Amino acid sequence: MLVAGLFFSPNPTAASSVEQGRRLALLYCSKCHSTDKVSPSPLKIAPPFRTLHERYPIEMLQEALAEGIVTGHPAMPEFQFDSDQVGDFMAFLKTLEQ
Repeated sequence: MLVAGLFFSPNPTAASSVEQGRRLALLYCSKCHSTDKVSPSPLKIAPPFRTLHERYPIEMLQEALAEGIVTGHPAMPEFQFDSDQVGDFMAFLKTLEQ
């Protein structure tokens, strides 16, 4: 079965990237933002990640994630992703648009 899964998986590398991005979102963002397709955000004013693409092009986040997210409010922690993490996080966010 496992061997069959390897042959029929659309893109194992992409799936791994999405999973890594999901883990980053859970680790850094899920205390405030909803990181799935249905749940409300724990912090009411924090937009659910599934709606970010409705506000602006998701690609606009790439530079901010690489240079370090800094916000105008103290409740959101500052953090910075390396280039692989940015790619993984973006791959995960794009799955929420579908």
